[in-house]
Amino acid sequence: MKLQFQGNTAELRSGIELLLKDLGVTEAEGGIVVSVEPSENGLQVGLQGNQAYIRYTRKHQFFRGLGLLVQRGQAGESFELSETQQFDTIGPMFDLSRNGVLTVGAFKFMLRKMALMGLNTVMLYMEDTYEIEGEPYFGYMRGRYSAAELKEIDDYADQFGIEAFPSIQTLAHLEEFLKWEPVKEYKDTKGALLVGSEKTDLLVENMIKSVTAPFRSNKIHIGMDEAEELGRGKFLDHNGHISRFDIMTQHLDKVLAVTRRLGLKSLMWSDMFLKLASANGEDYYGHETQIPEEMASRIPKDVDMVYWDYNHVDSKDYETLIAKHRPLGNNLVFAGAVWVFNTFGVNYGLSLPATDTALTVCKKEGINEVYATMWGDDGMESNPYIAFLGLQLYAEHAYTEGSPDMDVVAERVKFCTGIDGDTYMQLKYLDETPGAEPDNQKQSNPSKFLLYQDVLLGLFDKQIEGLAMNEHYAGVERNIASRRDPEAELDYLFEVPQKLAAVLKVKSEIGIELKRAYDGGDKETLKRIATDTLPLISKAVSELRAAHRAQWLSMFKVFGWEVIDIRYGGVISRLDTASMRLLDYVDGRIDRIEELEQERLLYSTTNRFTNKGAGWCSYYYRMASPNVFFHVLNPF
Repeated sequence: MKLQFQGNTAELRSGIELLLKDLGVTEAEGGIVVSVEPSENGLQVGLQGNQAYIRYTRKHQFFRGLGLLVQRGQAGESFELSETQQFDTIGPMFDLSRNGVLTVGAFKFMLRKMALMGLNTVMLYMEDTYEIEGEPYFGYMRGRYSAAELKEIDDYADQFGIEAFPSIQTLAHLEEFLKWEPVKEYKDTKGALLVGSEKTDLLVENMIKSVTAPFRSNKIHIGMDEAEELGRGKFLDHNGHISRFDIMTQHLDKVLAVTRRLGLKSLMWSDMFLKLASANGEDYYGHETQIPEEMASRIPKDVDMVYWDYNHVDSKDYETLIAKHRPLGNNLVFAGAVWVFNTFGVNYGLSLPATDTALTVCKKEGINEVYATMWGDDGMESNPYIAFLGLQLYAEHAYTEGSPDMDVVAERVKFCTGIDGDTYMQLKYLDETPGAEPDNQKQSNPSKFLLYQDVLLGLFDKQIEGLAMNEHYAGVERNIASRRDPEAELDYLFEVPQKLAAVLKVKSEIGIELKRAYDGGDKETLKRIATDTLPLISKAVSELRAAHRAQWLSMFKVFGWEVIDIRYGGVISRLDTASMRLLDYVDGRIDRIEELEQERLLYSTTNRFTNKGAGWCSYYYRMASPNVFFHVLNPF
């Protein structure tokens, strides 16, 4: 396909060249003549014979229009379409703090796909993964971005009309910085800053100055979420009991004094205010919570409140919770999610309906700024690339008055990324297993805990007993393999899920088989498992690790991979020990296997017997062992 542009394309030129290269389209005389014109009425795109037009109001809309033109043009269609953008601002938030720090090259790749989709903002969530002059421990060995790298990302985004801006933490969620002994003067509790200290005030000012300097945008997200520890450590020792609301508002005033002085527009998570207003001081989603007028009057109004909600599928929940925020009196922003949290896959069964419901309500409620968070909790086994189907739904919502047609979403994501919607959807079955609630809306994550659980300890065996997990994962492996396209640029993303399924089709229920054979005195089965099955699993885990390593190094900085490497190494080492102990027992060198003597108990009350799915666990170290991985005498 050839295109020839007419009109003023000066500000679009570099972006056009980058996207045409990705799309395999050339710019040459004799091609389709594309008239590029400004418009006051959103985006209009059309094609008739050898004549086309793209009319746009905002820069980013042109690049969505370019994608639509190429998509329809390659299909040989004549068409005209007109789109009105439903949200002023819409785009992803990348979690760059939980080991997976995107390389600048990978970030640029994501931005090009976002441009084709028509997204116009990206939030960079960085707890300590940016540089602060004079603070060598801030982001030390964590893959932190230099100011030059952040500027390069911002420059690249700007070519497509995408606003990039930082999201940091100015209160809590700073465990990875505060763990270092040389910075203990900043520490209240394990993750919260010692507010009220002059040194802390200076640190926060330096954070804000350092992280915003590389960006064109005047926006900054200052965090302040989940600060339940606030004032309960050294602050309490120094000051006695002061209400968390008072501590928080005093600190917020100081932070906003800095942002105002620097001419910045601030956003913050809203949860602490709703929690502090709740009956128990902890409930963010409580429908009975009311914001008292006294509380609302003390909250500065020049900070936008970001209401985050990742797991509701009923519009009434969003309507009620948005109404709960209104008495704050602040501009309200919404953050949903594409569920890549704490798993190897994507919980599309929850993400897609939750997104559709939430964004439909946001349109009705007049919320004009929305984000798709992609958290990397507990180490980022997943990645943002496999969330493209979820991001495409956000994009199509942004240009559709009601709910977008999912067939259109699937067509668009195929064009924008080269992978069809059905292939992306297979990733949900890593966790949407037998025992899960419909569409896994209770967020089970067996793909992670069944990989990491120890075969002799069998911590989750009771949870999955009778669920035919081996058979399920064998089917997942087949289904992913059958849908892969070696010619697709992103086909490699499905190597890890396919190889994980290959591990789990054998490993999922091996602990149950071991326990049954041991209790029944079946030494022949124990010997077969020791000599054949466990080495087979170990080999499959090694192949999974190699695929995962290649994938990681293609998109993330190397820092953080050592955590995943160690986890794989732990699985392989424990499989080797299990084989040894089984053979020692079978050959009479030991008279019992203590681990298999233990009764199997349910891991938690989050299980299929309580209609909460196949199970959930948030932390690797709890999946791998019930014993002590670390012990902190004084967490504060």
